[in-house]
Amino acid sequence: MPDGCMDLLWCAGRLVVAGPDTAAHFAAWSADGPVVGLRLPPGMGPAVLGVPARELRDQRVELEDVWPAGEVRRIAEKAGESGPGAVLEALAAERLREAGGVDPVMAAVAGHLARGASVAAVAEATGLDTRRLHRKSTAAFGYGPKTLARILRFTRALEAARAGTAYAEVAATTGYADQAHLSREVRALAGVPLGTLT
Repeated sequence: MPDGCMDLLWCAGRLVVAGPDTAAHFAAWSADGPVVGLRLPPGMGPAVLGVPARELRDQRVELEDVWPAGEVRRIAEKAGESGPGAVLEALAAERLREAGGVDPVMAAVAGHLARGASVAAVAEATGLDTRRLHRKSTAAFGYGPKTLARILRFTRALEAARAGTAYAEVAATTGYADQAHLSREVRALAGVPLGTLT
């Protein structure tokens, strides 16, 4: 489901990148063994992977389509020998260090939007005009700030509903006009009713 994140996945010796989603995505491969994934929070994927998030939006691609094939084979072999989780974590930490970390302005954008701030308030808080905010957001998150805000609001609503909060209260506290609006947004983003997800 859309959550603003990107994923680096190890599946039966294959390394796959899952780009930021705008709708629910169901895996199209069958796994011969466990699938191990590393979730990259909003804005971190481009620093780790070295490509703008917009290039991977709503896609699942082999890591060798992003990085040199020889490097990917070496990583896959190491993951198969010593455990994919630890290898993926170490790899992401190393690449993040080499990239100088996540862009602090874009981390602030994600933080403001995650707390429900409006795009105008985020632009003002970060000192970015709306065009520059949109351009930097598509590179960092895979979509503009309005779409990221929509997805992060959906994530907050889903967390509240899973915690047992009544749906009408979820709608009111997470910024939806009413429960019907919440229901439409959940179905649009997740492809199923809210009750299926809680």
